[in-house]
Amino acid sequence: MPPDRLIRMANQIAAFMATRPASEGAAGVAQHLNDYWAPPMRGELLALIAAGAPGLHPLVAAAAPLIRRPPSAA
Repeated sequence: MPPDRLIRMANQIAAFMATRPASEGAAGVAQHLNDYWAPPMRGELLALIAAGAPGLHPLVAAAAPLIRRPPSAA
């Protein structure tokens, strides 16, 4: 999937979670990604976060340690 699309989708999730109580922020982003994103998508997003891709919502970056890594990205 194109990196800009992954970033846009992750940012949309983070923007929604930013409207929720603070305790749900990064954990909520990670839970959504873990529950609904395929392992390859999570792996690509984690690679983008690790590379410091521009334009990521702060909650996406904060969620990184909570996102399940696919076996190939461990």
